[in-house]
Parts: sequence; C-alpha cells; structure tokens
Amino acid sequence: MVHDLYILMITAGVVSLLFKWLKQPVVLGYIVAGILVGPNLVGENLVNPENVKAWGEIGVLFVLFCIGLEFRLKNMFESGKTAFVGVATIVVGMLLLGYGVGRVSGLDNMNSMFLAAMLCMSSTTIVMKAVDEAGWSKERFVQGATSILILEDIIAVVLMVLLSNIATSNSFDAVVMLKTIGVLAATLVVWFVVGILVIPTIIRKARVYLNDETLVILALGLCMGMVLTAEEAGFSSALGAFVMGMVLAETLESHRIERLMTPLKNVFAAIFFVSVGMMINPGSLVEYWPAILLVAVVVIVGMIVFGTLGCWWGGETLKDSMMTGFSFVQIGEFSFIIATLGNQLGVIDPAIYPIIVAASVLTTFLTPYIMKTGVPCYNFLYKHASPRLRAKIDKREESVAQAEQASASAIESSTPSATDKVRHAVRKTVITKRVVDLFLTNMSENDKPENMENHE
Repeated sequence: MVHDLYILMITAGVVSLLFKWLKQPVVLGYIVAGILVGPNLVGENLVNPENVKAWGEIGVLFVLFCIGLEFRLKNMFESGKTAFVGVATIVVGMLLLGYGVGRVSGLDNMNSMFLAAMLCMSSTTIVMKAVDEAGWSKERFVQGATSILILEDIIAVVLMVLLSNIATSNSFDAVVMLKTIGVLAATLVVWFVVGILVIPTIIRKARVYLNDETLVILALGLCMGMVLTAEEAGFSSALGAFVMGMVLAETLESHRIERLMTPLKNVFAAIFFVSVGMMINPGSLVEYWPAILLVAVVVIVGMIVFGTLGCWWGGETLKDSMMTGFSFVQIGEFSFIIATLGNQLGVIDPAIYPIIVAASVLTTFLTPYIMKTGVPCYNFLYKHASPRLRAKIDKREESVAQAEQASASAIESSTPSATDKVRHAVRKTVITKRVVDLFLTNMSENDKPENMENHE
C-alpha cells in the first residue's frame, strides 16, 4: 500500500509541476499521471487498482465535504432569481440535449440518462481558477456564476441518488422517481434543519475549547457520522458528506474549517483524479475521437446558449450573462463521479468513461481561451442588434445598476437581513439551548478555558 501511494504521489507531483509550468490546470496533470501509471499503459503490477479505488472514494467524500463548506445560504438569497433561474435553464437544457445526443448516437435509455447527467455540470474549480487568472474576480457576473455552480453541485448529488435508484431497479418509473425525490427532499430538510438548530450553536458555545487540532477532528467526525447516516437511510455516502459541509458552512468556524481541510482535500482529490486517469485506455482515445469531439462541441455550445439564456431570464445584463455562459464550457469533476458511479453499478457502456474524461480534458484546456471571447462576442452582438433589442439591453443594464445602488444603501444602513433574523431565532430556540447546555455540562471539568494554553 505504501509502495502504491509513493508511485501515485511522486508521479502526480512531477506531472502537476509540468502542467503548472505549462499554465494548465493541475487536475489535467493528475489525470495524465493516472494514465501513465495505469494498467492500460504499464500493466497491473506497478500499483494495486483496488487500493487506488479505495483512496479515490475517500477523496470524493473530502471533495464533496469541502464543496459543501463553500455553500452559503446568504449568497444564494443574494443571487436570488439569477441563481435559481440560471441553474434550472442550464440543467434542464443540458439534460435534454445530452439525452437526445445519447439516443441519436445509438445509446440505450440508461446510458443516455447517465450521459445527460455528466454533461450538465460545469467545474467550480476550473471556472474559479480561470476567473482568478484572468483578473476577473471582482467582476459583477462572478457572484451569480458562483451561486449557479454551487447549485449545480447540489443538483449533481441529487442526480446521483436518482440514477442509483433507477439503475438498481433497472427501470424508469415516474411515480417511483417522484416518491424518491419526495423522500430525499424531506430527508435533506430534516438533516439540514436539525443540523442548523444544534451544530452551529454547539460550536459557537464550545469555541473556546476548539484549537485547530480538535476542530479538524470534530469536523471529520461529524462528516463521517453524516456519511454513515446517509448510507443507513439508503442514500449515497457522497450526499452525507455534502450535507454536513453545508451545515458547517453556517457556523462561525466555517472558514477556519475550510482552511484546515484544504490540505487533506487536495491530497485525496489528487488521488481521486489519478484513479480516474487509471481507467483510461490511451488506445480508446484514438478509437473514439469523433465521439470525444462531438461531446466537447455539445458541451461548449450548449453551455454558452443555456448559460446565457438562463442568466438573462434571471435578470442579469446581457454582458454578464454571456460572460457566465462562456465560463461554463467545461465538463466538471462531478461528471467523473457520476461516470464512476455508473461503472460501479455496471450500467453504462465502458466506452463512455474515456470519452467523457477526454472531452473534459479538451474543454478544460479550451476554457480560458473561450472565456476571453465572451466580451468580443457581446460587443459584436450589441453592435449588430436591432434598435429594439439594443434598447432592451440598455434598459436591463440600467435596472441592474439601480438594484446594486439600492443594495449598497441597505448594507450601509446595517439593517439585519431576513436570514440573520432566522438564524438568531434558531439560536434562541429553547430546544437548541437545552441540547447545547447538556452537551457543555457533560464536558470534562479539566477542559477549562484557563487550561487551554497548555493544549495549544
């Protein structure tokens, strides 16, 4: 096992350094490293695929937990209509487009559904990295785009649960699907409400006892506990990790937990992407290059169209809508997770996996260049638009600017938001106070605040 880990990490380290030198995302380097040490290139004797698979599954949990930590209800409410209309347009549009492409290409119903789910998710990591490198972090479209990406992650987790149930029953029943969605929604609400009632308040009151070491252990324990709860409830372990990340995101220590978890997430995420690369047969890339090119074109065109329309219908300016759409032109990490799920369940064609991964590599490589064409395309469209359309574009720009000014004035007035009022009411709930008091009463008498300096 140590030998396998050494081979994986040294190869991933060297290849990722090369990709950083080439100014490419390190995720691509990890996938290439997986191809280099994979059984399809050097045989099965170099590393044990089962060990890598186990580490990769742990990596998925860490990645989803940390994605959940980045989720903020406040940001969702601030983005409002843009986030929800945008994500609905993108996901529904890409699901229909992906399913249609699968059926036209001769895939059966199950393979087409998995393909559609893989194509409707962009990469939060790649988009944010490309935005940062382009110097656009302060641009107006970034907050709405980030909210859409996080909502896409939530929908991806839900899709994984639905696809698992459909694959297990080997049938598509609308009634069963609606029942599953209802049970899932109810379960999520209960988990999230109970979590928000108890965990943030406990962490806030026990804050004086939490140094970095104890905070990491507590966060990991809560994460693994929710993972086991999700599995016992019949859902995927990934859902449990993601939900606990969302709960901890509402605590005062969320940013600290996120910072402390980042090294662990990076290590296991790297192993996961290496395991993805290990499943790719380089020969199949040559064999399936027309399908790879088709998938890449479908993703690029589909994301630009549906991303732009969704944000425009959600109330954004045309320029911001187009910049968002032009940013979402890659296949995200969740596509690998969904593809891995399909492979584990044995319900998808083995050829789909290398096609999706190769198309992801291609679209990820093209993302920074496509993003930079967003503004020129907007200028071209505005210049050649009809007077009526141009007037509508100008009116939207004016209304968005006025809304920004009103929001800035509200912030200056320091009036508590509806979210803040709800959070305050929750913290003062009698049940929450009783649970927290009981928890603190049962803590060791030796763990007094004045002794904390000895533990630092």
